[in-house]
Amino acid sequence: MFSNQSIQYEQLAEAAESGDQSALAELFELYKPRLQRMVELRLDRRLQRRVDSGDVVQDAYVNLQQKFSGYLKKRDLPLFLWFRLEVGQKLIDVHRHHLGVKMRDVGQEVSLHIGGVPSVASITLAEHLMGRLSTVSQAAMKAEVKIKVQDALNTMDENDREMLVLRHFEELSNSESALALGISPTAACNRYVRALKRLRQVFERMPGGIESLLG
Repeated sequence: MFSNQSIQYEQLAEAAESGDQSALAELFELYKPRLQRMVELRLDRRLQRRVDSGDVVQDAYVNLQQKFSGYLKKRDLPLFLWFRLEVGQKLIDVHRHHLGVKMRDVGQEVSLHIGGVPSVASITLAEHLMGRLSTVSQAAMKAEVKIKVQDALNTMDENDREMLVLRHFEELSNSESALALGISPTAACNRYVRALKRLRQVFERMPGGIESLLG
């Protein structure tokens, strides 16, 4: 065991990238909670009682083991972002398997520069934001705020909304978000600032403001 978690991640990544499958497995296990959170956010609401996020992540691991030699030749992304991409593409497969043509009823997939992941529905994002809001206690007030949040999210550019998801729920840094989307760090920062500005317009009169949701 390493005394510092960041050193542990770094050393495991180095070992995995040298071809060590046991290091790959250990690193994936450490990242699993973040990857499951990503699946839970992006899983279509109609499948939430039928599909287990842990199963999606584990099935993705089986696939990425088979693709690992190809990753080592290209190294397009840092390992975690590659893990995330493979899990996201597995989730797309799950959606297509269960929903088929019904997928047209839901939002677009988020295009990445080397793949894609399912987008997060505005109602799902609104619910997760509301889950962080402790300043509204009455059910009627919560329902009213939820509608306002969802309306604000629906008026946002889809790319700006995605940046909120990446930064605050998947906990990617600005540089990681930029890499995931295949854009410059400056463009990623601009999207994030626009998204926060739009939400602030909704919450500027609420106790704690937007920081109570995104803090």
